[in-house]
Amino acid sequence: MFKIIGIMTVIIVLRKLIQDNPLGLLTTAIPSPNHPFLQSSHIPFVLDIGYGEDETNLGKLRGHLARVNPQSKVMIENLTENPHLNNVIEQDVIVIFNSPIQHYVTPKLYTETKPTTGKVVPTWNYAAVQVYGRARIFHDTKTDEAGRFLSKKILDLSRHAKNKVMGFTGGDNPIDWKVSDAPDKFIELLKKSIIGIEIEITSMGGKFMMSQEMGMGDRQGVINGVFQAGIGDCKGDVQDGAGPKRSEGSKEGECLIKRYHDRLEPGL
Repeated sequence: MFKIIGIMTVIIVLRKLIQDNPLGLLTTAIPSPNHPFLQSSHIPFVLDIGYGEDETNLGKLRGHLARVNPQSKVMIENLTENPHLNNVIEQDVIVIFNSPIQHYVTPKLYTETKPTTGKVVPTWNYAAVQVYGRARIFHDTKTDEAGRFLSKKILDLSRHAKNKVMGFTGGDNPIDWKVSDAPDKFIELLKKSIIGIEIEITSMGGKFMMSQEMGMGDRQGVINGVFQAGIGDCKGDVQDGAGPKRSEGSKEGECLIKRYHDRLEPGL
């Protein structure tokens, strides 16, 4: 059953989920006599949002696909047969980003409502962002434009993965690998086996279902149940964030419940 509660439109929150969880599921719908109409691939993306926190400019997503991927083949086929498209896919594409922490919520966890009224049913808590846009494909590696795009994309993704995902920021956590550690000829050879994709974002939205429509007692029951199930890695942080007010300054590495459950005000 679709619930209005949980719809998220705050751009900075949507961007944060993407940056923390850059592996997106790209889906295209391109007519082809040789390939399925619908194609999907998991791709790690770099989100470009420019300077500041301008919410009117939604930004771009940059990624790459293996050239032998059937989704790559159908895009190349379509663009080769339609040069007037200037390497921009005619149909919109969608990319879905999911938080890694999601779980079934049994009615037993609603410790306030279940004993008093029994009017509770199971649900599934999760957080996800959907991004829509137009995709430009860089598939001709003989062109300088494609070469520059892929080189920058490889460097930026490696930097984001090392710094943001792995936490290798220097000092006690030194960066363990750089693109420059590999031979240039090896990198150039690999670039020939991939295509680049740049998505101009036209709209984005999210669904953050964290039982935030429930009362404080039920929400605390969900938090306790999450820990008993061994989900998440920040028990102290969740307990600190159990209040009904929006918390600020969440440190990196806090689990989903702390970040979103009680930061979302009831009714979102």
